Amino acid sequence: MTHLFDPYKLKDITLRNRIGLSPMCQYSSIDGVATDWHLVNLGSRAVGGAGLIIAEATAVEPRGRISPQDAGIWADKHIEPLHRINKFIKDQGAVPAIQIAHAGRKASTARPWEGSQSLKDDEEGWETIAPSAIAFGDEVWRTPKEMTLEDIKQVQNAFRTAAIRSLEAGYEWLELHFAHGYLGHSFYSPLSNKRTDEYGGSFENRIRFIIETTRSAREVWPERLPFTARLSCSDWVEGGWTIEDSVELSKKLKSEGVDLIDCSSGFNTPDYKNYPFAPNWQVPFAEKIRNEAQIATAAVGSITEATQAEQIIQSDRADIILLATQMLRDPYWSYHAALELQTKDTAKALLPVQYRGRV
Repeated sequence: MTHLFDPYKLKDITLRNRIGLSPMCQYSSIDGVATDWHLVNLGSRAVGGAGLIIAEATAVEPRGRISPQDAGIWADKHIEPLHRINKFIKDQGAVPAIQIAHAGRKASTARPWEGSQSLKDDEEGWETIAPSAIAFGDEVWRTPKEMTLEDIKQVQNAFRTAAIRSLEAGYEWLELHFAHGYLGHSFYSPLSNKRTDEYGGSFENRIRFIIETTRSAREVWPERLPFTARLSCSDWVEGGWTIEDSVELSKKLKSEGVDLIDCSSGFNTPDYKNYPFAPNWQVPFAEKIRNEAQIATAAVGSITEATQAEQIIQSDRADIILLATQMLRDPYWSYHAALELQTKDTAKALLPVQYRGRV
């Protein structure tokens, strides 16, 4: 008996299976506004049978964009285009989710296919902010402004209003992006946070921004809908953030009303090289947090095969599987996985009625 295609209920939302599209930036918005590219990109994975579709990191304020072409949810004009996309996703039987984010010191950069380097002021660049005035390094050379207490409150309020707009846009699952070297991660990692006030120094102080931001968004997000967070569970650098730290933070996030931890890692420094990159390389993070923090988890990282994903779910190492690159290669990965693991009728049921009887 397989379990990858069992429904998964979290709060009042039920996924048709345990497969989700991981949030991946498209760098294709216009002043933060979604376009037809986003409709096709996200909609095709819903058509392909995934249970959960997580929209890319969506900036809560303009200075929180990675690039000038990032998705945004800092203004009311962003709502209607997103609502259109979410309606289509739901019509295909999937659940629309959003990852709200702030890039912090990794903001103001060119798109990947344009080099990913920091943009100069005359190249549409802007002043970046971070817990400490420490540049990310290498091509991301901008030194961010150290955030004042007022800056911190402004960003936390931006996450709060982004959560409100996300609900208005029809999202049914919210993820707070606290990973990959962006603002939240740079607060809790000792590699990037050298503050000496209540937001720096000790573990409790370094996670304060995360806890307060979570609490602010939790107040406006409906209790009936999943409320989740993505963490970088290890910096993979000596003296940095560890999986043990992530377990403790996950316990605290659970007490703040977080329902699931999306378990990624790294990307807080340009020199992390000690990660054991291989199939399932980040799954142990999801398993450890699930077992020790007693909270649901999502597994990510080089999960490409149906049998591989099935084994993770069947052995209770995570509650859902999120695919990134593999889902880009094959929007119909969920359907193809069902053909491999389930019956042909079960697989066909994932497809829209327009395709049935033809494939």
